[in-house]
Amino acid sequence: MSNSTPGASPAPPRQTAAWGAVISMLLGVFGLVTAEFLPASLLTPIARDLRVTEGLAGQAVTATASVALITSLLVASVSRRLDRRYLLLGFSVLLIASNLLVASATSLTALVLGRVALGIGLGGFWTMAAATAMRLVPEAQVPRALSIIFTGVSAATIFAAPFGSFVGELAGWRTVFLLAAGLGALTLVVQFATLPSMAPQGHARLRTLIEVLARPQIGLGMIAVTLVFTGHFALFTYIRPFLETVTGVGVGGMSAILLGFGIANFLGTLLGGFLLERDMRLTLTVMPLVMGVLGLVLAALGSAPLADTVMIALWGLAFGAVPVAWSTWLTRAVPDEAESGGGLIVAAVQLAISIGASAGGAFFDASGARGVYAAAGIVLLVATLIILAGVRKQTAAVAV
Repeated sequence: MSNSTPGASPAPPRQTAAWGAVISMLLGVFGLVTAEFLPASLLTPIARDLRVTEGLAGQAVTATASVALITSLLVASVSRRLDRRYLLLGFSVLLIASNLLVASATSLTALVLGRVALGIGLGGFWTMAAATAMRLVPEAQVPRALSIIFTGVSAATIFAAPFGSFVGELAGWRTVFLLAAGLGALTLVVQFATLPSMAPQGHARLRTLIEVLARPQIGLGMIAVTLVFTGHFALFTYIRPFLETVTGVGVGGMSAILLGFGIANFLGTLLGGFLLERDMRLTLTVMPLVMGVLGLVLAALGSAPLADTVMIALWGLAFGAVPVAWSTWLTRAVPDEAESGGGLIVAAVQLAISIGASAGGAFFDASGARGVYAAAGIVLLVATLIILAGVRKQTAAVAV
């Protein structure tokens, strides 16, 4: 995970920060992740209205993740001649179109088509996020810009499920997606007003993905990314059965714990930007270490509601810094091919979601929620060891 960068030189660093454009990227992330998470709280009424099972309706979520993975690998090469301003605006148009398609869906096919459009926007936007941040602010302020952009994820995590369930109960699930389309329209207006023109950079061909992976320690970094997110999503996917069967809390207690996790995650994203401006290597290493230890302690402790509440909040705080940390690593490890590198990270995260959920399910069936948390803790500690072995040179920016 060194900072050596063979190949083309990156563009000259920006001297002034375009914070308005950074805020527009935050809105884009918030709108896309909110739309991604909405079905979790609306699956039952959606399935009932479309006259399909909840399992079939849930495949719309699978479609989003699958298309996002494919898009993340292809978008940089397919769009290599396009101004990045118009590409990002296009992803916001897809966000609006997706929500409108879902809101008007009268069949499962229409629902899936709407979620496919979201998958393209989601995968493409995430791929471009780090590379765009590099072009909006001076190099030393990239971690701060990324932490602002990624607060959109934490905010959506807190907002999407309760908003969807509350508004869906009052006005129906279609109204929820119409409001999400309105959020996308607001995002499009702000991006149109603030995003500067950004010509394509780097080679951005399919073989560039392989060339980036072949650079010293980049492949090792992608393995670490995959393991960190696999461990996290195994923990997060099975948090409800863990709280029910191990911690032993009811619905009210569970909601309070999850709210605490979301708030801590939001604060962790801001903390990550602060820490990364000072020591990137330490931040990359400490966060999965903390998460791994917490996973093992949660598995071993048993029913301890207060202690579990505190540890789950700490886990949320630690994970909040993780996406910011790896995006910052990307901007320094492959600054000349940040779009291709971003596509690799997005693909690794989407793969990790699938592995974490499926492998977690196998462990859950074999040994319950404790088994999932113990296994996830071990995976996170292995990721920590790989990071320790692979990050050989500190590349943190000068603090500002």
